[in-house]
Amino acid sequence: MAAVGAVVLDTAGGRMGALFVLGVLLGISLYHAAFGFTGSWRSFVAERRGAGLRAQMVMLGVATLLFLPMLASGEVFGRGVSGAVQPVGVSVTIGAFLFGVGMQLGGACASGTLFVLGGGSTRMLVTLAFFIAGSLAGSIHFPWWASAPDLGRVSVLNAFGLPGAIAVQVLLFGGIYYATRRLEIARHGEAASILTAKDTGGIRWLQGPWPLIWGGIALAVLNGLVLAIGGFPWSVSFGFALWGAKIATALGADLSQTTFWGWSWAQNALQASVFADTISVMNFGIVLGALLAAGLAGKFAPARRIPWKSALAAAIGGLLMGYGARLAYGCNIGAYFSGIASGSLHGWLWLVAALAGNALGVKLRPVFGMGK
Repeated sequence: MAAVGAVVLDTAGGRMGALFVLGVLLGISLYHAAFGFTGSWRSFVAERRGAGLRAQMVMLGVATLLFLPMLASGEVFGRGVSGAVQPVGVSVTIGAFLFGVGMQLGGACASGTLFVLGGGSTRMLVTLAFFIAGSLAGSIHFPWWASAPDLGRVSVLNAFGLPGAIAVQVLLFGGIYYATRRLEIARHGEAASILTAKDTGGIRWLQGPWPLIWGGIALAVLNGLVLAIGGFPWSVSFGFALWGAKIATALGADLSQTTFWGWSWAQNALQASVFADTISVMNFGIVLGALLAAGLAGKFAPARRIPWKSALAAAIGGLLMGYGARLAYGCNIGAYFSGIASGSLHGWLWLVAALAGNALGVKLRPVFGMGK
């Protein structure tokens, strides 16, 4: 970890080093709180267990309170900041739906792939490899999808102003929190708490497990720091597309002939070191942070064998997530978490479409020998 941090500092300086540290802290938080989006949505779709979704609403609420004032001012510490506000349309709907299906087959989301891999899951190597391939394919096809009908960029901050935007978002979070709790009580007679976690002895903050609410608040605060330091919110999946493009280029492909990789900013990223790419650096930090957390918890134990059906599901899921993330302008982090926290309507559309995709993905899991 120290070696990677040193390379980052040498390549891109202190600001990038700070983002690497934030990536490590995000990895630790994701692992210790077991804050996965995939399992939470599967529990809600299949069993109406809503604790994970309620923790996400707390996360989004705290992030909104941090994000929107910064975005309304337009700068932090003299540095300009911008949110993850993207067009609302066909591309996001289809991309998020595909991503949702892929989550359940791949067994993780974008952030989940990284922290579960760091925690020792060899299956996630398959998911990640095909996530990278799908991301590259999605980037090549992206310009065509981006020409599909949309409503443009819609921001609740622009529509309602700062107080109104915060009020609208918090009311929506509260409504979802309440609805999932009532549905869980109706099905099971009680609702699971997000305030407690199983006590396994040891030092809770260092060795885990954390209550879900700790994870949600930690992720929100850390994402707020990413926005303040980096000038943009946390994102994950573009790093996978970039890695795929670098691999393809190393194998002799000329991606400059494609529209996406012919754009100047994409060409610059492709020609520069991955340690100069903020998203890649944070992704490396997440994997290493989860690895550290797993070691501290004494749970790092990679499995050597993967059943072929499970490996096939991981491959299909990775492809769908990679391709879908590019179409949807991001994944569960860049589009859903950072998008909604930025007040972007496309983030809410992403949530609805991805939940629908998750419902289909849950139905497909038994085909690959995976339980619901």
